[in-house]
Amino acid sequence: MAALAAAEQADFRFLKETIEVSDSLLSKHLLALEEAGYVNATKAFEGKRPRTWLSLTDQGRAAFGRYMDVLHQIIGKPS
Repeated sequence: MAALAAAEQADFRFLKETIEVSDSLLSKHLLALEEAGYVNATKAFEGKRPRTWLSLTDQGRAAFGRYMDVLHQIIGKPS
């Protein structure tokens, strides 16, 4: 969520390399986030190469913002 919140969209490979997880682990988490309505996945081809672009939905951005507010309260920083 943090990696996607920092960008308008990111491709699957970039996200996988950035957070250093396997394809299967990232896919599993993204599926859960999609089902919750927090992430959109758009599949397309660049030439013959398939690519998956990911972005946070408005609902996902709001949920992440609330999460960050709670973390700031826990550590004593104003949001």
